[in-house]
Amino acid sequence: MAYITDWRTSTRTQGQGQCVEVGFGADCVGVRDTKNRAAGQLTVAVQRWHEFVRGLKHGSFDS
Repeated sequence: MAYITDWRTSTRTQGQGQCVEVGFGADCVGVRDTKNRAAGQLTVAVQRWHEFVRGLKHGSFDS
């Protein structure tokens, strides 16, 4: 498993407890469930993460 640091939760969560955390490593990005951190994390390459975020910003996943 990649070493991930700087885990962050969205400020839009507003304490509802239904969110994910995103953390950053040297060459990967981790995503995990805030309520169940022990379950592990999804790890993706930095470039793929940037592509995902770009898609979100451009509405690529809107229905």
